[in-house]
Amino acid sequence: MTETVILPPEGRRARGPFIPPLLILPFLIYNLLGFTIYGGQPAGWANQIFQIRMVSGTEWALTSGDLLLVVGLVCLFFEVLKSTNTGRSSVIEHMVSTALFVVFLIEFLLAGAAASSVFFLLMIMSVVDVVAGFTISITGAGRDVTMG
Repeated sequence: MTETVILPPEGRRARGPFIPPLLILPFLIYNLLGFTIYGGQPAGWANQIFQIRMVSGTEWALTSGDLLLVVGLVCLFFEVLKSTNTGRSSVIEHMVSTALFVVFLIEFLLAGAAASSVFFLLMIMSVVDVVAGFTISITGAGRDVTMG
């Protein structure tokens, strides 16, 4: 019995457009608001946006820091989806995501305005993006290689 294997044509792999790391959005928002409106004071992220009375009778308040963390989580979700894409641009995207994490880390250590739990959690989202991106890429590449 003969087995037929069809290989894709040689040549360049299709590559999608380069999309910068989406976590740069909460990073830029944090810096824009943190250094201008909040005057470099991390306590500004505790400003209450609104408050809702829950059915239990207690009050639930949403702060500006909480809202920025939600934006960061949404960006992280789409970053993980982006990391499933393989191609030449994905390597560049991983490198830029790693550079963004390094910038997060340096700013967290050196800038007083970044000394907050909000910025720390955004930085953790960035490292999760880097680790998930490399892990998903390596796992996908391992499936492309067959040992016979």
